[in-house]
Amino acid sequence: MRKDAKTVAVIGAGMMASGMATLCCGHGYKTVVLCRSEASIQKCAAAVDLQFRQMSEHGLLTPERAEICKSYLCFTTEDAAMRDAFAAFECITENLEQKHGVYRRLEAACPSLEMICSLTSSLVPEKLAAYGGPYADRIVVTHPFNPVHLAPFFEICAGAATREGIAQAAKALLESLDKKPIILKKATPGFVGNRLQFALLREALALVEEGIADPRDVDTCLNYSFCPRYTSIGIFEHFDNGDLRLCKTVADNLFPVISDAKAAPDLINDKIARGDYGAKTGVGFYDWRDVDMEAYQDRVGEPYWRFGRWPFPEE
Repeated sequence: MRKDAKTVAVIGAGMMASGMATLCCGHGYKTVVLCRSEASIQKCAAAVDLQFRQMSEHGLLTPERAEICKSYLCFTTEDAAMRDAFAAFECITENLEQKHGVYRRLEAACPSLEMICSLTSSLVPEKLAAYGGPYADRIVVTHPFNPVHLAPFFEICAGAATREGIAQAAKALLESLDKKPIILKKATPGFVGNRLQFALLREALALVEEGIADPRDVDTCLNYSFCPRYTSIGIFEHFDNGDLRLCKTVADNLFPVISDAKAAPDLINDKIARGDYGAKTGVGFYDWRDVDMEAYQDRVGEPYWRFGRWPFPEE
């Protein structure tokens, strides 16, 4: 490990936390992962091991280089281990009370902390900073997409309480991690990515509820029609290229019939009521009981492997 390696803290043990741990130690940052228990440490460490193994299998780095990366990684249940962190990535569940508790612990443990980057999917920064602690002005949203260690996009959102320059500092940190961050002009629930993704989900659910297609048919449409297009061009580029007059005609015809639902539909509520939560319980829209989940995770990463080629630490 380089003696000059800067320290970042990652708080959490789930999917987002393990991805951030892989990303940060894989870029030569001394990475301290704060977990709630020894069981959480084992779970997160196993996820990091799997991510590095898959990256090695796809030729992004050698197993030997993966071990060098992991030498920058420390798992702990002790707040004091984060003392030298200049940045913290908060990756815990979408619970404001618990997030505020993490921020208070960071204030007590990290005297040199410059920024708290929350990976929240939907909570705006004003709510994150509402606890009013001395580090409230260092909180900024840095929302990623799964798989975190591979998908390049992050969206940064500062709040009214966020100190000038924190969003720019978070952007510079993410760029040092080979990411493609944007800074939102103002806050909105769900930010840019989830507003787009859930608009698509709302219409997908409507198509199933209206009896037009079943979930697998909808997924087949997405896999083999327009989704691959948007890995190389943008939606505004596409419709510009297709002539905005045609875009207007289609919009005028479709917008009146597109779903404007204001809450989750019965299609989801009924499954939840039955305890069918998806992969976690074995059944959701799909039957997951015999699915090879490691192979599934490899498939999740398939569009992103090309983004995983960064200069890994050599010592």
